[in-house]
Amino acid sequence: MLPPLTRPASSTEPFGRSVVISNEMRDRSRPGREGRGPDGTRQLLWGIDLGGTKIEVAVIDPDTPAEPVGRLRVATESQRGYDHVVGRIRSAVDQLQDATGLQRPRVIGVGTPGTTEPATGLLKNSNTVCLNGRPLGADLSLALGVDARLANDANCFALAEAVLGAARGRGVVMGLILGTGVGSGVVVHGRVLDGLHGIAGEWGHNPMRDEATPCYCGRAGCVETVISGPALERFYEARRVESVSLPDIVRRAGGGDAHADATLGRLVAKFGEAIAAVINILDPDAIVIGGGVGNVARLYGDETRAAILRHLFNPELRTEILRPTLGDSAGVFGAALLAR
Repeated sequence: MLPPLTRPASSTEPFGRSVVISNEMRDRSRPGREGRGPDGTRQLLWGIDLGGTKIEVAVIDPDTPAEPVGRLRVATESQRGYDHVVGRIRSAVDQLQDATGLQRPRVIGVGTPGTTEPATGLLKNSNTVCLNGRPLGADLSLALGVDARLANDANCFALAEAVLGAARGRGVVMGLILGTGVGSGVVVHGRVLDGLHGIAGEWGHNPMRDEATPCYCGRAGCVETVISGPALERFYEARRVESVSLPDIVRRAGGGDAHADATLGRLVAKFGEAIAAVINILDPDAIVIGGGVGNVARLYGDETRAAILRHLFNPELRTEILRPTLGDSAGVFGAALLAR
């Protein structure tokens, strides 16, 4: 288990500035060791998870990732603009360096909302809109004095679960984040697959048959408009004329609510149809499902495997469908792994 993050009583931020440091680091740290552990030999990795509401910075030993050497969370404060966010990241890294006594390494991985356009180096498709159209990678490299390696947050999730988590040891892994939206990333033999346009794995914006709900991306009938948490809640509400959260829909389905059961049945059927197209192309060893929708138990049972098989170009399905094991630390762990 990760140690809890505590907030100082005087803090007014939703995420405090307290730095959590491992006991071993408290006892044995020495200043000036670049990316090294307390014994001076282990290679440590630094990662930054840049979210819409929080920034998390962590130093991990990839051999024992469940016990970070140190980590810090602060509020992103994106409403104050792009330059402020870059400054927040720089300040957080400075604080963690001072607290651990470690010199920051030459390379730090950064998980971002959105994707870097390879042709221009500018961020795109971010729901933290102040980042769009800005050279975030170059600006962070300058601000931090390191090589900042950026990847989409879903890619970081996939990388962490493929290398350290549920899909460890599998060759080709797809990580899905099914929550407010639908994101995904692809990892091949421990490396993130970016693609020519930087959009490899953007499965959530593939169109689905017989679906026409408008999507924020400007298209209609995207996977995200069908099986994201809000989409499922809207489906239920249209039948019961009652607004209910997805966890409550799951509970109601277990209690015999026919509309709730139909909502989860739609999730299973549409997920099977949508993910089968990916399996037909990518043929992964494992798929890890994160996000709030990923907590729906029916996604991991025979019903879902049958739904996939109906659309699969193969008489059997051997791909594993897995629950994640790293919790909300997957993003920052995956970011750190970018620095390998």
